[in-house]
Amino acid sequence: MPAQSFVLFGGTGNYPLAEAVARELGTELGSCHVEQFPDGETTVSLQHPVRGLDVFVIQPTAPSVNDHLMELLIFGDACRRAAANRVVAVIPYFGYARSDKRECRREPITASLVADLLQCAGIVHLILLDVHTPQTEGFFRGPVDQLTAVPELSRVLEETLPAETVVVSPDAGRVTMATEYARRLAFPLVVLHKRRESGTETEVTRVVGEVRGRPCLIIDDMISTGGTIAESARALAEAGARPGLIAAATHGLLLDGACDRMSAAGIERVYVTDSVAAPNRRCGHAEVVTVAPLLAAAVRLQLDGHAA
Repeated sequence: MPAQSFVLFGGTGNYPLAEAVARELGTELGSCHVEQFPDGETTVSLQHPVRGLDVFVIQPTAPSVNDHLMELLIFGDACRRAAANRVVAVIPYFGYARSDKRECRREPITASLVADLLQCAGIVHLILLDVHTPQTEGFFRGPVDQLTAVPELSRVLEETLPAETVVVSPDAGRVTMATEYARRLAFPLVVLHKRRESGTETEVTRVVGEVRGRPCLIIDDMISTGGTIAESARALAEAGARPGLIAAATHGLLLDGACDRMSAAGIERVYVTDSVAAPNRRCGHAEVVTVAPLLAAAVRLQLDGHAA
């Protein structure tokens, strides 16, 4: 990896993760100052020179989504105007990815809008982690690296789960991810059919596969309100699954009430990564797996490939 050819910045979205990635790379974060004015405006001042350097900005657009997204855009513009060689956004959690299509007329495709904004800000390359809809890549005209935390989570899960466990996909959209978990863990796969009632409520209409008397691992790409996991847990319990259900997801947003909602539905443990900031402060039974080595490896490959 070429020396002094890059600088790594951490946004306020998940500064501890940025620090961990820097340690993995054997470097320190570039000095910068992020400030929010009383009226809500954000400004970014770079104290580290970036002229001619590759700049990597680590910033998930997790809650507060709009503030962190705007901060990332301002980072990109600041680096571009300071003559950076290129600006790469490392976005462990990509907000607005659920808005990837129109369900009816007169609706936005916000994932496309966000991709346009990132490019207008001078960001030329994205590194994403388990984005909700992989086709989001198509909205960005530059290169996109899509990473997955399934191997990291699987390595931790295989040490704790009973041999008779089944992997449960909460809906058809997560079947590909669930299949990868099942392959790595050598467990059978079960799929739930669900109907979405609203942005926070879903209803499971059918359990496809045998769960009676077996422990279940419910997987998802994210847990925000906990509604999908809770509804899945109730459906599995009604189908005779063994008590003490486990959930695993890459992005543990774990908004207020999510942990209580899942616990009430029979979820015993939750495994998430540190793609968003410290969910264990809000959820006592959440176990956090770091993705810092994964992100650092992606940055290292970018630097090696760009230097070749």
